[in-house]
Amino acid sequence: MTFSKTGLVAVSLAALVASGCSTSRFSSMDDQQPAPLEAAPAGKVTANQLPPPASPGTTDPSQFPTAPANTQVASLPPDGTAPAGASDLNAASVAGVWNANVSGQSCKVATPQTKFGAGFRAGPLHCPAPIDGIKSWNVAGKQLTLYDENGGALARLYSSGGSKFDGQTSTGQPISLTR
Repeated sequence: MTFSKTGLVAVSLAALVASGCSTSRFSSMDDQQPAPLEAAPAGKVTANQLPPPASPGTTDPSQFPTAPANTQVASLPPDGTAPAGASDLNAASVAGVWNANVSGQSCKVATPQTKFGAGFRAGPLHCPAPIDGIKSWNVAGKQLTLYDENGGALARLYSSGGSKFDGQTSTGQPISLTR
């Protein structure tokens, strides 16, 4: 008895199809369903009325946190001159990572000696406004100035001795840098 190639292929395909349809490999998966999840405990939900929004241009000082009583920042002379005892600065004495305190809120400011614009690149790390916008820094005489992306002064500081700088932001907030 001789079989043609076409007949042999047809019989083989029919056998494969028939065996594939009757397989039990996947039947065990069809019967399994994941166990239902337990409901998460729900707390009591209450509703309260929100206060009306403030009008544009008005601010309620009671909405903002105040600095802790133990925050000490040296006061600057009102005319913007360097305080008595402030020392001359150079870039090497400022370069590094600083712990910043802005009106009682803490963050870090990196001041590498990487040239950027008219000074050096700066990087605030989780800082509050306006210090979150620091892009560069530079020193001139006794003053350390922190600048925004447009070259505007965000803060001016003076050495308070050792590894500490004290000053004010452009909005009048006290700021200090320590190591």
